[in-house]
Amino acid sequence: MALRAYAAPVTPAPTAADEEVRRGTAYGIAAYGIWGLFPMYFHSLAPSGPWEILAHRILWTLVLCALILTVRRDWAWLRPTLAHRRLTLGLVLAAFLIAGNWGVYVLAVLSGRTYEAALGYFLNPIVTVFLGVLVLGERLRPGQWLAVGVGGVAAVYLTVAGGIIPWIPLVLALSFALYGLTKKRVGARLTAMQSLAAETLVLGPVAAGILAWVAMSGATTLGRHGAAHTGLLLSAGVVTAVPLLFFAAAARRVPLVTIGLLQFMTPGLQLLTGVFLLGEHVSPALWVGFAIVWVALVILTVDSVRAARAGAAARSATSTSTAPGTPVA
Repeated sequence: MALRAYAAPVTPAPTAADEEVRRGTAYGIAAYGIWGLFPMYFHSLAPSGPWEILAHRILWTLVLCALILTVRRDWAWLRPTLAHRRLTLGLVLAAFLIAGNWGVYVLAVLSGRTYEAALGYFLNPIVTVFLGVLVLGERLRPGQWLAVGVGGVAAVYLTVAGGIIPWIPLVLALSFALYGLTKKRVGARLTAMQSLAAETLVLGPVAAGILAWVAMSGATTLGRHGAAHTGLLLSAGVVTAVPLLFFAAAARRVPLVTIGLLQFMTPGLQLLTGVFLLGEHVSPALWVGFAIVWVALVILTVDSVRAARAGAAARSATSTSTAPGTPVA
């Protein structure tokens, strides 16, 4: 019997769309990975206090955004933005929400409670879904309701087991969820760089006032603890803007479900950094709280993946039924 030659299966060459998704995924991993390592950066800024760090972060981010927009000659958006009252008010609200989020996060890291900050960002998707119902009147799927309910159980358990309200996780989760909601209500009229520039422009006078207050109280650390510390403090703008630009590049290229899965990298890395690199102690009760939150996140993730697949299948069926030559009822 003649032997038939074996032909290796031909792997189709990746399309341009595939390359874009791969590139977007890499951008997303870079963004969430940098955010996940933020505790190491802010921890290295000691002995600077949280107020001084927050002020420097705002001012140097504003300087960096202004330089980039000037090089790009991209200031034409500013005047119509200021003339649009609703948009301006939305940006002001978003600016103070993100400033509060930044300030509490830095406080958590400097006080040895990075694990609580990580818990806050684990809770954030659940709080975001709940706000969608409460504020936007969105209808949730059963899986989403279950995830919100389990998340509520986690919050109650942490309060009872800890004996105090876990304010750091709750403030971080709520402030960031409200920040996202505000940006959604305002509308995607500005690019990531324009939006960051506008928000830090709003906060600039506040940051300058904070630095003046720190200086008058004699607590200024800039230039007093070596060149390395000064360089790290002045790099706050780059540290803030780079992952945001990576995220914006990822969001344009990958599905929302992929972004939703990648976002768990940040609190996961923050938790590992706090426990294993910064030597923070997490009590057994808090680990139980984390476990309950993770159950909620698994439920939410599975529900999101299923919904995305069902939506893709429905769009594919619609496309097929309306293809040329196909009868339409």
